[in-house]
Amino acid sequence: MDPLGAPSQFVDVDTLPSWGNSCEDQLNASEIAAETYQEETIRSPFLYNKDINGKVVLWKGDVALLNCTAIVNTSNESLTDKNPVSESIFMLAGPDLKEDLQKLRGCRTGEAKLTKGFNLAARFIIHTVGPQYKSRYRTAAESSLYSCYRNVLQLAREQSMSSVGFCVINSAKRGYPLEDATHIALRTVRRFLEIHGETLEKVVFAVSELEEATYQKLLPLYFPRSLKEESRSLPYLPADIGNAEGEPVVPERQIRISEKPGAPEDNQEEEDEGLGVDLSFIGSHAFARMEGDIDKQRRLILQGQLSEAALQKQHQRNYNRWLCQARSEDLSDIASLKALYQTGVDNCGRTVMVVVGRNIPVTLIDMDKALLYFIHVMDHIAVKEYVLVYFHTLTSEYNHLDSDFLKKLYDVVDVKYKRNLKAVYFVHPTFRSKVSTWFFTTFSVSGLKDKIHHVDSLHQLFSAISPEQIDFPPFVLEYDARENGPYYTSYLPSPDL
Repeated sequence: MDPLGAPSQFVDVDTLPSWGNSCEDQLNASEIAAETYQEETIRSPFLYNKDINGKVVLWKGDVALLNCTAIVNTSNESLTDKNPVSESIFMLAGPDLKEDLQKLRGCRTGEAKLTKGFNLAARFIIHTVGPQYKSRYRTAAESSLYSCYRNVLQLAREQSMSSVGFCVINSAKRGYPLEDATHIALRTVRRFLEIHGETLEKVVFAVSELEEATYQKLLPLYFPRSLKEESRSLPYLPADIGNAEGEPVVPERQIRISEKPGAPEDNQEEEDEGLGVDLSFIGSHAFARMEGDIDKQRRLILQGQLSEAALQKQHQRNYNRWLCQARSEDLSDIASLKALYQTGVDNCGRTVMVVVGRNIPVTLIDMDKALLYFIHVMDHIAVKEYVLVYFHTLTSEYNHLDSDFLKKLYDVVDVKYKRNLKAVYFVHPTFRSKVSTWFFTTFSVSGLKDKIHHVDSLHQLFSAISPEQIDFPPFVLEYDARENGPYYTSYLPSPDL
């Protein structure tokens, strides 16, 4: 119950500034930006939402001191864990809390259980148990941690609570990496507020000094405070953002159910006349398709006997494995190179992606990770028509992608990449690069040669893409002005901007 005359150290959550109010200048700027925001711009899966931001609070302090409907206690399965959060809650709540906990008879990992708050300012305490983290069981740990946050929020909704104060559920003792856990915490709360936002007025993240910086860094990804911040945060979202409720998605565990498992699919080739027609679909239902005879498929491919449809399905499965890996790998080292990024749109309204050759130190990085990063960034871009601008400017032999890597990339990516790629603008090519490109598009891949456009100057590029729609590396502008004359300075941004 709420004590009358609560001790002064307790903090009323209604007096704390919301996340949305922590950046007024960006909020004001967003209203102006909204007027010119282009429909073609790729939006974040976590849209700028002023109402949701107004419900979220980041507060550096002890969760036990919050005066709200309920606070969260992170503990172990027997609810006897001695960590800083639990010890503070037990000390302030008084001895009655221990007696009440004994009635609960423990709590399993991922579950949430409720007790009174006793001498706390909070009316209730929601107890939950975070997972022990081991890298080889990462998927299980992610699912369990998601369940912690989801079950706490669901319990708060069922009990008609108006405010909840979260501690950082992943205790250091359990070894969960703070940044990974914060991603799960923020996206789960965000998705819950999107669906059930009317049931909660405040969600407070109570963090320590060591945890505050991580929350400050990641909150804009899931709770952007302006359209500008939303756009700026998009490239830094992890590949795995969960499903509509924030729950981690494991493609291998998804069961695909056919509407009529006993009937052949529409695009399945008809078999020969006779008994084969009736039996051709046996074994082709959802469960039988989950894993085929890999060795047999490969043998049939070599013999040229596998149908085009079967080849496409096999290629799609292979791409999905790459995509799944791209969504689980830490690719921050590749992202920091700034070698691939989205900019504006071309004169036809198609998304423009930029590749900066000079920023790719081929001999110093793991090229498989580079491929994973390309898939991670491009998967949602390639669903619509797009163009690539490749700056070959001032590259050296240490920046040149070899044909084997390019062939592997071309073979791995989904068909949508090839279908929706409308042009590749090869800027500042050399004679050697032109020859290499010709050989590659003639003998290694098909359907790409007619899309390649060698561009010797930015002036030529501007006939297809307006200069305002491309973020140029400074050295590209300087090189082009030096090589092609000062009249190109009319395209350079004003020094006052």
